[in-house]
Amino acid sequence: MSTISLAPVFLVGLLGSVHCAGMCGGIVSAFSIAPARRFPVAVVSLRSAAPGPALARVLAYNSGRIASYMAAGALAGGLAGAARTLSGLAVIETAAYWLANLMLVVLGLYLMDAWRGLARVEQLGRTLWRRIEPATALLLPLDSPAKLVAMGAVWGWLPCGMVYSVLLTAMLSGSALSGAAVMLAFGLGTLPMLLSMGMLGAPLRNAIARPLVRRACGLMVLAFGAVGMLRAARGVDHGWIDALCIAVPALLP
Repeated sequence: MSTISLAPVFLVGLLGSVHCAGMCGGIVSAFSIAPARRFPVAVVSLRSAAPGPALARVLAYNSGRIASYMAAGALAGGLAGAARTLSGLAVIETAAYWLANLMLVVLGLYLMDAWRGLARVEQLGRTLWRRIEPATALLLPLDSPAKLVAMGAVWGWLPCGMVYSVLLTAMLSGSALSGAAVMLAFGLGTLPMLLSMGMLGAPLRNAIARPLVRRACGLMVLAFGAVGMLRAARGVDHGWIDALCIAVPALLP
């Protein structure tokens, strides 16, 4: 079983949330205003809204979103742990470790707009999403905290290459509980950005969309993956470097 470090996972969520700002920022901003009777898609500025109620709405939505991440992490960790137990093959863990770190490199390139291959992975999730999306209409108008939590839970399954990348780390954890913990750390990392987007709207979104910001964040995410692969290849000494790796398999020295 791998030893999962939640601090790098949190940082991946924090840095990768520049992608969330573009993909989900408008949705969160719209959800945080007065209840709508039709699905809101435009980015809405909240400067005229009351801070208290708006913040409560954004928190309710994001709690549902993170709960969905945890459910997906528990499923991934539980299934992968069971498969490894049945097979008894350490090679499966090693392959998954390399793949998880490779996906971080790919995610970094995606955030930097250097390579858009991860967008193809997102396309694979759209088949499932087409089945889930109609459920959003049943929750309108968003006039209660419960509906906002439920809407966030539904939107937590929106196809997202960044989420898929971190789910590979959840698989490495080896159990449903630790898989959920990985996705909780990731979700909490994305929370500051989406809370800010919900309160500030388009101005923050425009600032985050700057190429320099995306490249800097993408480069740091890429570095996490590169360090992990160097660690696996024994190209660097272990010790303090383990704190920068998302996971350290027990089979590695």
